[in-house]
Amino acid sequence: MPKKAEDVLRQWMNAVNCGDLEGVLALYSEQAVLIPTFSNRLLNAPEKIRDYFLKLASREDLSIALHEKTLIAQPVHGDFVSLCGIYCWRFCVDDELLSFEARFSYLLDLGAQRPILHHHSSQIPRVL
Repeated sequence: MPKKAEDVLRQWMNAVNCGDLEGVLALYSEQAVLIPTFSNRLLNAPEKIRDYFLKLASREDLSIALHEKTLIAQPVHGDFVSLCGIYCWRFCVDDELLSFEARFSYLLDLGAQRPILHHHSSQIPRVL
């Protein structure tokens, strides 16, 4: 079990980058809520989160990279930590490798076996 919020994020990113679906899912609490980058639905059940990551994992050349300087961890209370920043999803669409910058936030319980309680990720909109 990771002891730092940053370790949870790195474990999650490594699982995504290795195509380890079970590794990704093992980090989400049974009661977790995922507001995903590439869906307009709120995912509040393990099977919904599984279906989302199964679909995402089917994308060719799927990867994610963190913009290190954007990472902010904030203690909330006890073992609870808020983590936010910016990462970049990459995968092929119609044989073209595309990048999708996204901001993210997590609420983590570092004392839990499955520390992700809430995960929100959304593409960064174009600036006016």
